[in-house]
Amino acid sequence: MKLGVLSDTHNNLTNLQKALRVFRQASVETVLHCGDLTDLQMGLQLVEFRVICTFGNNDWNANEICQNLLAYGSNNFGGMIFRGEVGGVKIAATHGHLSEVRENLAISGEFSFVFFGHSHRQSDEWVGITRVINPGALGGAHYESRSFVILDLISGKPDFHTLD
Repeated sequence: MKLGVLSDTHNNLTNLQKALRVFRQASVETVLHCGDLTDLQMGLQLVEFRVICTFGNNDWNANEICQNLLAYGSNNFGGMIFRGEVGGVKIAATHGHLSEVRENLAISGEFSFVFFGHSHRQSDEWVGITRVINPGALGGAHYESRSFVILDLISGKPDFHTLD
């Protein structure tokens, strides 16, 4: 099973659509968005997948985004912190603007993977037994190339993708 991981789209519909095309081609079933969608219409682009969406510091309409995601499927999630399983693998996610939350998730040892965004920079590191991944950003401040991740949940291998 493959998990598509995005963050910080900041209303960049073009880049979101590019990433979703790659997800479709890779047979991704679940998309995890680590916050800063920033707009309800951006969230609606994701509803063909199971959606796990954590909210960031720029998600002013978080409540409305969450209600719409849930209307498209009871398996969808919207909130500040996700703790759960995807494909039998324990994961957690948060936006990352509350660094203490991200750090506590990582050091807890409860999860195989912790995902976050906010910094607009890719990262992939180990904290004890937990792999902590930031997929980078699809929009907003441009510190490095636009990127996202497809994680193979069976092998545990993250595949970072960069957009043109």
